[in-house]
Amino acid sequence: MASQRDPDATAALFQRNRWAFSVGTLGRDMVYALVSLYLIVFLTEVLDASDTFMWWAGWLILAARLFDAVMDVVMGSVVDNTRSRWGHYKPWIAAGAVASAFCTLLLFTDLGLPDGSYVVAFALIYLLWGLTWTMNDIPYWTLLPALSLDQKQRERIGALAKIFSTVGLFSVVVAIIPVTGALGGDTRAWFLFTAVVVAIMLAGQLVTLLGVREPQLAVEQPKVTLRGLWRVVAGNDQLLWTAIAMVLFMTGYVTTTSFGVYFFKYAYRDEGMYTPFGAVLGVAQLTGFLVFPLFRRRFSRRTLYTAATTAVVAGYVLFFFAPMDMLWIGAAGLLLFTGQSFVVVLMLVFLTDCIEYGHWKLGARNAAVTFALQPFINKVGAAVGTQIVSVVLILSGINSAATPDDVSPQGLLMMRIAMLVLPLVLIVAGYLVYRAKYRIDEQFYARIVGELAERGQLTTDQGIADR
Repeated sequence: MASQRDPDATAALFQRNRWAFSVGTLGRDMVYALVSLYLIVFLTEVLDASDTFMWWAGWLILAARLFDAVMDVVMGSVVDNTRSRWGHYKPWIAAGAVASAFCTLLLFTDLGLPDGSYVVAFALIYLLWGLTWTMNDIPYWTLLPALSLDQKQRERIGALAKIFSTVGLFSVVVAIIPVTGALGGDTRAWFLFTAVVVAIMLAGQLVTLLGVREPQLAVEQPKVTLRGLWRVVAGNDQLLWTAIAMVLFMTGYVTTTSFGVYFFKYAYRDEGMYTPFGAVLGVAQLTGFLVFPLFRRRFSRRTLYTAATTAVVAGYVLFFFAPMDMLWIGAAGLLLFTGQSFVVVLMLVFLTDCIEYGHWKLGARNAAVTFALQPFINKVGAAVGTQIVSVVLILSGINSAATPDDVSPQGLLMMRIAMLVLPLVLIVAGYLVYRAKYRIDEQFYARIVGELAERGQLTTDQGIADR
């Protein structure tokens, strides 16, 4: 049993937890990037799915993701109610990792079925993937705020986790086209690539499961009932406003990134440039995560969010008006993704602070239910963003085009507007919601934690459970 009264042991534990938790995000984000960004590419460019299939598949993906997003909150209550020798989180993290790995392999398998049967099978597999991913995702990210009550420590964990997740995401972005191409570019090549990604995810999850030791930060709470779920979510006004702002941001971000392969193939007319462009953006995003703690020491969260949003807006405007020249497009991408990296870390820690706010306001600590809004947000954003892409690919004629020359100028303009103008509007709207409604600043958070400690609802010793 370690204690905060032993500063050296506490510091060592924090570093151990910080790295073991963060390593686990590497493979997870590789899998998530593969499914959220490239499943539609696999369907349209590898399986050569028809417009009819894509129309039905797009709506089924949207429905499955929205249903799964709602189930996130239910899964949060299940995690909060879990009592085991391994804690609230680890049993679900392990089970979800294995189950979602299997479903990921099925998604990138050619089932050899006719369109009608394949739509049904695909919808079922995709729904199962979402549910099993939720089983892992909710407890995994809820583990982050369970590691510390200190805002700066949470920011350090979040920033490092996002560094690893960005390495995972952009390793897929950079590698998927050349590697699958080198393997033949067919369904077998994509399956092999998926198998390697899944193996990396499982290895990273094992590091988290064996390496993280969970502190006891709060007095154990009564189990939350399904009826009580509504009060937990609806009663936390700061959580709801944060969720709205994040959904707007993530929808815009996913829409832009999901068009990447299509932009370089059909508008830029050099699909090979997608890989170096992705590498540059990956470096930009990594740099943003690395320098975030340095900027955080000097500037408030609100100032950083404003500056980051300004950079994102400048990137979108430059990208839209840029000529088909990698120098201009690359500069726009650097602005966009560096700003985006700051926003991602900030929104992550906004959500973690909503846990203590809900505890303070409602009298009960429901960490997993509260933090379930993060994957809920990601899934809603991905669902809407992917459906925008699917519809635009059909209406613009890109999906049915045999070559880039077969896409009309009007079709390319439609893609550019959906890729750059609509996301810009959504991201600015999210920022305005945050500025108008979010009020948990550093001073207010300190007051919340102080009052919870006075009530006896937070532990003052913070012993470490041996699990």
